[in-house]
Amino acid sequence: MVTFDDDKQKRQIDEIRAEEEENLIRVLAESKYNLPYINLKPIPIENEALRIIPEEEARKWAVAPFRILGKNLHVAIFSPNKPEVKEMLTSLSARGFKVFLYMASHQSLLKVWGRYKELSQTESTRAGGLDVSGEVLTLLGKEIKSIQDIPRIIESKTKEVKTHRVSRMLEVILAGAISIDASDVHIEPQEKEVRLRYRIDGVLQEVMSFPFDLFKMLGARIKLLSGLKLSSEATAQDGRFSIWIGKDEINVRVSTVPGAYGEGFVMRLLNPKAIRVGLEELGIEAKLFSIIEREINRPQGMILVTGPTGSGKTTTLYAFLRKIYSPEIKMITIEDPIEYHLTGITQTQVEPEKKYTFLAGLRAAMRQDPDVIMVGEIRDTETAATAIDAALTGHIVFSTLHTNNAAGVIPRLLDLEVNAKILPSALTLSLAQRLVRKLCNHCKKERVPTKEEEKMIRDIIKKGIAVGKDFASSNITEKMPLKIFDAVGCANCSHLGYRGRIGVFEGILTDEKVATIIVEKPSDREIKKIADTQGIFDMREDGIIKVLRGVTSWEELKSNVDIYSD
Repeated sequence: MVTFDDDKQKRQIDEIRAEEEENLIRVLAESKYNLPYINLKPIPIENEALRIIPEEEARKWAVAPFRILGKNLHVAIFSPNKPEVKEMLTSLSARGFKVFLYMASHQSLLKVWGRYKELSQTESTRAGGLDVSGEVLTLLGKEIKSIQDIPRIIESKTKEVKTHRVSRMLEVILAGAISIDASDVHIEPQEKEVRLRYRIDGVLQEVMSFPFDLFKMLGARIKLLSGLKLSSEATAQDGRFSIWIGKDEINVRVSTVPGAYGEGFVMRLLNPKAIRVGLEELGIEAKLFSIIEREINRPQGMILVTGPTGSGKTTTLYAFLRKIYSPEIKMITIEDPIEYHLTGITQTQVEPEKKYTFLAGLRAAMRQDPDVIMVGEIRDTETAATAIDAALTGHIVFSTLHTNNAAGVIPRLLDLEVNAKILPSALTLSLAQRLVRKLCNHCKKERVPTKEEEKMIRDIIKKGIAVGKDFASSNITEKMPLKIFDAVGCANCSHLGYRGRIGVFEGILTDEKVATIIVEKPSDREIKKIADTQGIFDMREDGIIKVLRGVTSWEELKSNVDIYSD
């Protein structure tokens, strides 16, 4: 007697129908709609992509997001003719996403829709990263007045939600860092516990310590978000993810290094508001500001900014670009990496593995008929020579160079074998800068300087006046009574005594006197001696003015500027 397995037959029929549907969709995609076909059954679905389109909208539109890289979102659709697809594209485009469409079967879409229930209960993620919603940030901001509040909030939030306590902890850490304008988050395993620190205004500040059991889960969560290998703890790794605050995308660069007690994590927060500083807000003294404003508006020439890592060079270059931006001119940048996105400017990123270096990028940019070129850094002879050629052939070139001061720019370029005869025609202005923390206006304390401090300050002012520098325009005279200010600390500045940073600058124009000496391959000191006659304050003098105005403290200036070298 023959027996029939109804369930088996049903499965076989379902498989045949499913295969027929896949074949039909493949044919329609290629022959009728000119779209790529995809079968999502064997393809991993990225949670970060799912969070771009909520489940309700995905089902309504009959679409399935499955992969995301930056702002590029890959979406499977059942039918391109549905009006809902146009609605989806309009919605995503308004949010800044570039959508890549694929045709897929109904079974593929069902697979993706089934994944929504697996998502964690964190707020949401967008564009490859954790999304701290504006509402959540506002609520946290009401509680976070200083770094001292972070441990308490982490404890309360992780107690509230047992299932997702690590996600909540990371959310508070990041929201706290954003709320108090930290640039970096450091998670460092020690012998008995793990230390959490924020870098605020360039200085690391202790936040809290927590046990190792939380650290393991927290580290895994960060790795998942930033695309790092969970199993690799013995090698350094680099990754990234994004936090969305309203319409602002904050890129988070993640770096791990192996250590004696476990991996150390550093998360660098690239907040767009950090570079929305206008040229007028950088702290540039009036005479130098007028020179910069004139030079960046020239039709050709090169301006170089120098200073150590973290001295604000990129912010200054971006301020130049924004100051002269106009729809009538074409601007191209070659950066390593692109830290912030600027509207209306073509930005490219160095990729050595693809042989796209600063030199290759600069040569490619020249073929794009630009008016303004920004090169992230001049590192070698070929890049220096090409940048000089660009500045001589009708382009404005902005770039950075590693030297200690503005006087070191010309000797460094000569070391890079730049032709001394054509350098004066290309290089128009050399700048150097440092960042100093600004004293908190609510708690800074006035005092009379010590005898040693007073002597140093008066000597610097005296020497500046002797070579014709206009201290009087800053209401400073050689024999005026001196007062300076110290940091104290209050609730308004997280008890640090400082809030925010400002630049200390110096500049040297490539005028006739400087041009004459270049052919003799001068030293830094020789160039500095000539530059002093230009009447532009050097970093010591600019710093002294800011100290006497109560903008920063004497101790902060000494920590960042060499006040003992003349």
